[in-house]
Amino acid sequence: MPLYDFHSHTFFSDGELLPMELIRRAIVKGYSAMAITDHASASNLEELVEKVSRDCDLAWEHWGFRVLPGVELTHCPPASIALLAARAKGFGARVVVIHGETLVEPVPPGTNRASVECPDVDVLAHPGLLTEQEAELAAKNNVFLEITSRRGHCLGNGNTVRLGRAAGAKFLVNSDTHSPSDLHTEEFARTVALGAGLSGRETDEAMYDNPLLLLGRLSGQTIAPSAVR
Repeated sequence: MPLYDFHSHTFFSDGELLPMELIRRAIVKGYSAMAITDHASASNLEELVEKVSRDCDLAWEHWGFRVLPGVELTHCPPASIALLAARAKGFGARVVVIHGETLVEPVPPGTNRASVECPDVDVLAHPGLLTEQEAELAAKNNVFLEITSRRGHCLGNGNTVRLGRAAGAKFLVNSDTHSPSDLHTEEFARTVALGAGLSGRETDEAMYDNPLLLLGRLSGQTIAPSAVR
């Protein structure tokens, strides 16, 4: 089965690997496509996107493996998120992830709300104590909600599922990889989704259908789920 992941880090922020090594290890692990989304703020947006894009292009040219250069806007003032997300897309980031209000870090209050209101945000990662209104805005504005296997951050998965489901929001299962051992297998990703409270059908959507929706949106095309089932 295909395996997708839209949240990972290299040593350009706090990960362990060069982008190319992370890509290669993901290929060997069985990944179908991925995004590299190092931690970013106003200080390093352009540099990150430029550097990571080089290895993404090389992986496509030589291996036909699709890697999306992106960023994870992290601990930024909520009022700056819209501007920074737009700048990231302008610099060539294909995916903008927001470091949501996880239960284990002092993320500025209001980050979740600013993220789900922003048209340039694709994924709200580990949103912690997501509110009903934020979940509704995520559904309305097509911001994907992350179900994560990352230690600490995963403590909010159940709340994200409960409120996201009620609002009709779409989920993605991401690894938030920092080291090679964090990379998912299909079996483990499914376990994470089911453990967070997703049903079997919802797990299939989060693992297979929703990634194609995101990839299609980013490429301006429609990719049918049946293409990978």
